[in-house]
Amino acid sequence: MSNYFRLTRYFTVTSLVALGVVGATLMYFEHRQSNFFQEVQNKDAQILTGIQSDFVNRADAVARRDLLAVNEHGNVNLTRLFSNALWTSDLTPYLADIRSVDFSHCKALANAVDAQGRSGPTPEKKACFKEVGAKLQALASFAPLDARVREAMQGSTVFKIKVYDLSGITIYSTELDQIGEDKSGSTGWKSAAHEGKSISELTFRDKFSALQGVVENRDLIASYLPVIEPGGKKIVGVFEVYADVTPFLAQIKATSSEFKQAALSNQARLAAQADANHKQVQSRSNQQLLIVAGLLALLYVVLLSIVRRAQTVIERQARESDATKQRLAHSEKMTSLGQMVAGVAHQLNTPLAFSKNNVLLSIQALDQLEGAVHRQIRHSTRRSETVPRESDTLLEPMDQELLTQELAAAMLEVREAREMLNDVLMGMGQMNELVDNMRSFTRLDRATTVEVNLNKALGSVCYIAKTVISTKITLKQAFQPLPAIECHVSQLNQVFLNLINNAAQAIKGAGTITVATQADARFITISVSDTGDGIPADVLPRIFEAYFTTKPSGEGTGLGLAIALNIVEEHGGDIQVSSEVGLGTEFRVRLPIDKAARP
Repeated sequence: MSNYFRLTRYFTVTSLVALGVVGATLMYFEHRQSNFFQEVQNKDAQILTGIQSDFVNRADAVARRDLLAVNEHGNVNLTRLFSNALWTSDLTPYLADIRSVDFSHCKALANAVDAQGRSGPTPEKKACFKEVGAKLQALASFAPLDARVREAMQGSTVFKIKVYDLSGITIYSTELDQIGEDKSGSTGWKSAAHEGKSISELTFRDKFSALQGVVENRDLIASYLPVIEPGGKKIVGVFEVYADVTPFLAQIKATSSEFKQAALSNQARLAAQADANHKQVQSRSNQQLLIVAGLLALLYVVLLSIVRRAQTVIERQARESDATKQRLAHSEKMTSLGQMVAGVAHQLNTPLAFSKNNVLLSIQALDQLEGAVHRQIRHSTRRSETVPRESDTLLEPMDQELLTQELAAAMLEVREAREMLNDVLMGMGQMNELVDNMRSFTRLDRATTVEVNLNKALGSVCYIAKTVISTKITLKQAFQPLPAIECHVSQLNQVFLNLINNAAQAIKGAGTITVATQADARFITISVSDTGDGIPADVLPRIFEAYFTTKPSGEGTGLGLAIALNIVEEHGGDIQVSSEVGLGTEFRVRLPIDKAARP
């Protein structure tokens, strides 16, 4: 059996490897799918975060732009109101007075260039413009203008007002130190003076000199605004207005912060939802994996049961094949034995018959000789009792007595020889009986299946068995009348002989084997019981397994009972066994009488 293909073992190994590969592949793809889903959610979250951040930034930028635009528009209106209100009464006289002040010699001074290549006024040039500023402040029209401006701007959000002429000179400023400065290089001044466009910018100042005094940490909007001559379109100057927008910008920042907090809250909610979605997807993936694993396990169990069944069939077929081979080998052996027995019987029958005839003739001759000797003794005895005549007297009396004794002795020898020949004749008869029983056991002279009385077959089996079992074992026969059944008698003889041999091997020393038969309406039962050691309870269920044996290695193949059971089952019967350790064992072979009950 060790050379048989282990279908279950190879299926288990290969299927477990295949299921492991499939399971690992499914887990890999499920993991990739879960990661892909998480990556998509993360990308969506990043996109949404970017959108929200961009929205907040755009909202902040738009708020700042709108604040700048609104304040610039307000400064434009303020400039117009300012110029309209002060033009005739204050600005016109002041503009007329500044024509008397010469700025050209200060502008003619060269600028200095620093290490970075930037151009700026030299200290001399700054001092020159400062002197010009002092001259402007000394004009008679300056003080009323300055008073009117400060009065008009009092309590407003305007922190500083500067007025430039068309040459870029600061002709007025609420910060008096800046009067006279040259701002012709300023981009804002150029845009307002040359292009007539208003331009504004948002700046932050740590310290700033305002109408209200020095202020700190303020957000300011500086606007350069062209001054249009009232009633015309001519640009006559440029206003620079600084308006305080710190509260408005703080409100914008607070609103932007609220937007950012809302965005962060939305991001946190989105992250929590994404995590919950990921966990849900992971849970469903795990459920799917468990379902698939369960289905694979169920498939494996079903296939394993099928494979085990197939393995059982293969092993049974292998055992049947081995049993068939053993039976074929036994049949060949029995055929050879039968041929040998037939040859021996043929060779022995002729000399046995010839010898038997010669012995019979010898016995007949001895019988005749014994009769002749007996008659001669009687004759001699009668003559010795009568008085002989002289003419008839041939022997002396003593010679006559000696002859009688010799004849008596010869008669005894003849009788002994006849008894010896009778013993020879009985031995020949036993030899004929042995040959007949051997021919009856092999049954080679009969068809494969024949009508047989099993009592007669069992008689031959028992006769053969007596020649091989120990002389200390008594083989008893207890046969009841049996009906003839159709069977393969040679195979059944093998079964019965095997059971008798097993019974004899179970007996250590002297014992008894009883072969009994009986019949009922359906079955013939042949029992073989012994007074041996019995079969242990743990061994009894396995005695019909192929290759199972309790005999030492080399003394048994473990196929005898398996083959016997197979032969009996092929005849439609069964074998039952009962055993008790220390008391003995009984095998009962049941064979159906009805042909329809046999396969």
